[in-house]
Amino acid sequence: MRNSSADILARRLYQAGCRHAFGIPGGEVLAVMAALDRAGISFELCKHENAGGFMAEGTHHITGAPGILLATLGPGVANATNVMANALQDQVPLVFLTGCTDPDEAATYTHQIFDHRALLTPITKASLTLTDGAVGVIIDKAVSIAMDYPPGPVHIDIPISVATTDQGSEQKRANIKPQPLVPAPCSNWEAAQECFSKAQRPLLLAGVGVLHDDSAVDVAEFVRAYRIPLVTTYKAKGIFPENEPLALGGAGLSPLADEYLLPLVRRSDCLILAGYDPIEMRIGWRNPWLAEANVIELGRTEGTHYMHQARWTFQCHVGAGLRALGRQTGRNDNWLDGEVESARKNLITAFKSDEEWGPAALIDEVQKHCPPDTLATVDSGAHRILLSQIWKCFFPRSLLQSSALCTMGCALPMAIGAKLSDPKRRVICFVGDASLEMVLGELATLRDQGQDILVVVFVDRSLALIEKKQRESGFETLGVNFGSTDFVALAHAMGGVGVVINDRTGLASALKKAEGRRAFTLLACEIGANAYDGRI
Repeated sequence: MRNSSADILARRLYQAGCRHAFGIPGGEVLAVMAALDRAGISFELCKHENAGGFMAEGTHHITGAPGILLATLGPGVANATNVMANALQDQVPLVFLTGCTDPDEAATYTHQIFDHRALLTPITKASLTLTDGAVGVIIDKAVSIAMDYPPGPVHIDIPISVATTDQGSEQKRANIKPQPLVPAPCSNWEAAQECFSKAQRPLLLAGVGVLHDDSAVDVAEFVRAYRIPLVTTYKAKGIFPENEPLALGGAGLSPLADEYLLPLVRRSDCLILAGYDPIEMRIGWRNPWLAEANVIELGRTEGTHYMHQARWTFQCHVGAGLRALGRQTGRNDNWLDGEVESARKNLITAFKSDEEWGPAALIDEVQKHCPPDTLATVDSGAHRILLSQIWKCFFPRSLLQSSALCTMGCALPMAIGAKLSDPKRRVICFVGDASLEMVLGELATLRDQGQDILVVVFVDRSLALIEKKQRESGFETLGVNFGSTDFVALAHAMGGVGVVINDRTGLASALKKAEGRRAFTLLACEIGANAYDGRI
């Protein structure tokens, strides 16, 4: 067995559950690529490092293991800055492997050289350098930091000579998983329990921390046991089946949804925050309840954001906290005035999907033809806000998106990564035409992977969300409209099948024909201008 630095690094990543690495080769990372392959980690070629990072994120949401992005020095590193910032804000564990010149070489050689650590430190949890004699320690530390709460990206710079240096014997380290943290008994905890036991209008607001603590089952049991309505952030959609009466759907970026959700939040006499991080939320969710409101916060995020305050805050495992909170009550006769049922009906009406044609009809028709375990990805834009309100999720991590940084160009590569990790699952990518044009090269990656992903494009030839804001703010339309792309010809040129869609009948027919196709299908859905007015 080889014990070069690169081989030890690759084996440790394999042991962490990693099976795919993404990136673009460069001379400085060839030894690392070869070691990854020997360890059983397949290297997947992408067309841009930013997209490669989102592919790596897609694998994480399926496997739970950290994603791997590999880049050469200089421009390869610079290309990945967006996806690193996205991983930090969206709490995605990524290990970013980069090549670098040896220190003695960098003293006089300047071609493509800049300080990787200086660039990446503000947008990663840590930036490390692989060091001769400490390879195992550094990679174990990198994985631990990436996975530790809150998860995020960790960078490892690998000097060329260190990658091929033999490290002798490999030291093994046990990976000890910490036990769930339960709120410690104290007067504050007793007060919170008493508040919950007496509440008549309790409301649960759940966020991404539920996923990190693997507590979706705990949330579902808590909601059903105590008949508590649930609002989730976009990332937490699916932790409780959204077709059940107590599910009020996702919140985050829709002022229209806020009209019905925020009044419930303010009227609640016991608001429980479960793994809730307001980084996903628009400005309307800053201080959404009165200072004296009964708010119980459970999770491991420190409340230093100051988007809100809570009367009782307990740093704990979300599931353990919910189980402990519910031990002192058997009540479930909540919200007897019918306000929750009314809010749910109003939300369904506000985001009606029974229109003859348009973006809502598009979303509705696709979901009608999908199995419940379908995994969808969606890019940033007006279509994402609408889809996040209409699309029903029945499992955690079944709608992937960038909801903290809200970066464009993420949906297609995330779908590719997810499909690689779960080839038999139905995967659909919802993308605006502007977002797709940012990552057109990755359609070739779809071709090379032989994936049958369904790419659904909202075609309106505009940055619709920004154009809408311009009009509503009294600005002239500027820099938001663009020309028409022949997406059908493009799909065929990239090895897929393209279809123009103008109505529900055509969409239903195209969806049926796509079943069993051994290539990707791109549906260019013409939705017209100003299609989101009054809808989000």
